[in-house]
Amino acid sequence: MIKEGKLGRIIFNNPENGYTVAVFDTEEGSFRIAGSFAEPKQGANYRLEGRFIIHVRYGEQFSFTSYEELLPEGREAIFEFLSAGNIRGIGPKTARTLVDTFGEDTLRIIEETPERLLEVSGIGSKSLAKITDSFNESREFAGTSIELRELGIEMSDAVRIYKAYGSDSIEVVRDNPYILVEDIRGITFPKADAIAAKLGFEPDSVYRIESGIRYVLRTWASSGSTLMPEEELVEKTAELLDTSRDNVSDSVKELVFNGELEEDVIEDMPVIYLYGYFHAEQRVAFNLGRIRSAAIQPVPADIDNLINDAESSLSLDGVSYVNLSDEQRYAVRTSLTSNVSIITGGPGTGKTTIINVLVRIFKRLGLEVALAAPTGRAAKRMEEASGEPAMTIHRLLEYVYSDDDDKLIFGRNEENPLEQDVIIVDEASMIDIMLMDGLLSAVKSGTILIFTGDADQLPSVGAGNVLRDMIASEYIFTTRLREIFRQAGDSRIITNSHLINSGEYPEQGEQGDDFFIIRKDSENSILETIKEMFEGRLARSFDFIRSADDIQVLTPTKRGMLGAPSLNSVLQDVINPAEEGAPELRIGGKVFRVGDKVMQLRNNYGAEWKDELTWAEGEGIFNGDMGTVESIDLIDKRMVVRSDDRLITYEGEMFDEIDLAYAVTVHKSQGTEFPAVIIPAWRFPPMLMTRNLLYTAVTRGKKLVLIIGDPRCVRIMVDNNRADGRYTGLRYRLRQLEMNTLFGFGL
Repeated sequence: MIKEGKLGRIIFNNPENGYTVAVFDTEEGSFRIAGSFAEPKQGANYRLEGRFIIHVRYGEQFSFTSYEELLPEGREAIFEFLSAGNIRGIGPKTARTLVDTFGEDTLRIIEETPERLLEVSGIGSKSLAKITDSFNESREFAGTSIELRELGIEMSDAVRIYKAYGSDSIEVVRDNPYILVEDIRGITFPKADAIAAKLGFEPDSVYRIESGIRYVLRTWASSGSTLMPEEELVEKTAELLDTSRDNVSDSVKELVFNGELEEDVIEDMPVIYLYGYFHAEQRVAFNLGRIRSAAIQPVPADIDNLINDAESSLSLDGVSYVNLSDEQRYAVRTSLTSNVSIITGGPGTGKTTIINVLVRIFKRLGLEVALAAPTGRAAKRMEEASGEPAMTIHRLLEYVYSDDDDKLIFGRNEENPLEQDVIIVDEASMIDIMLMDGLLSAVKSGTILIFTGDADQLPSVGAGNVLRDMIASEYIFTTRLREIFRQAGDSRIITNSHLINSGEYPEQGEQGDDFFIIRKDSENSILETIKEMFEGRLARSFDFIRSADDIQVLTPTKRGMLGAPSLNSVLQDVINPAEEGAPELRIGGKVFRVGDKVMQLRNNYGAEWKDELTWAEGEGIFNGDMGTVESIDLIDKRMVVRSDDRLITYEGEMFDEIDLAYAVTVHKSQGTEFPAVIIPAWRFPPMLMTRNLLYTAVTRGKKLVLIIGDPRCVRIMVDNNRADGRYTGLRYRLRQLEMNTLFGFGL
């Protein structure tokens, strides 16, 4: 269907992909339109191709898939178009002069004989260049977008492509459509492959094979591996592309030769890295060696006396005197006498107490201490437990986001290192290789660096297995805490988490306990029982549960009836049902209501926020940040979310980064604790039925854990001690450093 008219009020525009919602004025009347423009021009005339759809909230609107800008006709229409600022270099005053001078030929002259504009007073060579460039870009995109659409490229992607390549867009795409995967956000390998097929690229094209190799490596990196065995890379890529292993092997060698990939040998196995992960691993190993090998500053006092004084000054859980165990004293002692150390252990083993003792000792020695954690919630817990300021690692490193380079930049680095004498990092199992690279690069030699965390939990969401690799290398001095303290031992959550971690089945709780397994024999009955818990069953039984916010469902999967999206849809209608007259924002398949619990799904370093208390402004929201929908604006299609004290406005493509959080995956829950946790147990995919996933889920509960489902599935998970299956090289590199140290080779 074709519609011609004038672009009226622009309601919303995303400059990155051009997605626009606006009013469109035609001879038949005005109506709402939605689609992508390279640069929407209010007051300009357009021919749109699309169809009318019925939006659940906004009613009928015209969804367009392509457009053509029509030049206005008539003196007043031309003046209105030019005076609206649609062409750079022309404002209302210049527009009136141009129309008075050239009349109805104004636009034809701008397009065909622009040098005549120099006849107009006030227009010089620089202004002329600005005007002609702006006018030509607009006309040029119209033709470009048509050709891109013929190749199956959506308008939003066409806008991104044109913004990247300009007048060369068609030539770039036709020469090598696979370059779009590298340069254009949102263009995946399958998309580029479909474009290449339309252009007649051969299945064995070198461009296709090289792009496929990078795609397979990135897929593995998204699952946590920093490297891939060369033989497996060749096999997986050949299978993906339906081409020969020889073709893939030749392309791998070419990419290595050109420096686009890195080749190495890890424990006699040839491996291939994406460039960034290889050098991050190398730098992490080097910097750990540099920090560890620095001269150790002697403690200027008797360590036992320092520990005794810290114990006596520490008040924890209402106890005025803390008596460290021999194991804890050993951890404190080694942390005071090592440049780099790790303290690891499960729940209830006293990691927090050790941190508090260390902080008091360092402060007494006059040393400046920084406390940090990978996530905002983990940092907040660290601050509450220690009584000392704590922050995210990103904030510690003074991150900024560069729009020009589209990447994160740390203000603290090797040239501008952190100034603190001691850095203590909690929840270290969550740190991926890239974040660890940034952190260690900013730690100066002579700094005391202490990592704490539970190495048996799930590893980081990002690539790497950093904490486990550091421990397994035996290069970093590690204290593994095993003793469970009396108060913690009274909790079945604690005792059962340790049973699970050691390969034993958890014990069923009794009345008054904090851990229960509720047997259910079908997905439907599991779901109905979860709903009952939110409908008041738990609140009636446990006085610490005051609202649904105190209960968190942790599921292993995103798929099926018991996956996070499905559970969220069901629980939203139980906890925060639709009310007549209340705003409800629908974005694709998502529905948001005021009061909904939500979670940020990935890092957005450039997202702006305001502090609710001080109104200070800042940037950056992170994967796993949780919040509540404060308000919804249906006219401008945006909503405000409160996350701790920050207010964040979501609009446009930002809605792809947020989802309901009544239920979240276990992976997304890392670094966070909840008063009550509900875990569905069913026949999930084998790769998710693992001991460390169950262990991680159980340890997220502070006061109550309910496992609802088939007890046999719980036992299967406990029995399955399958490792995460990540391929990383840090452990090997650290072992090489240890060998070099032993034989006197140094770094």
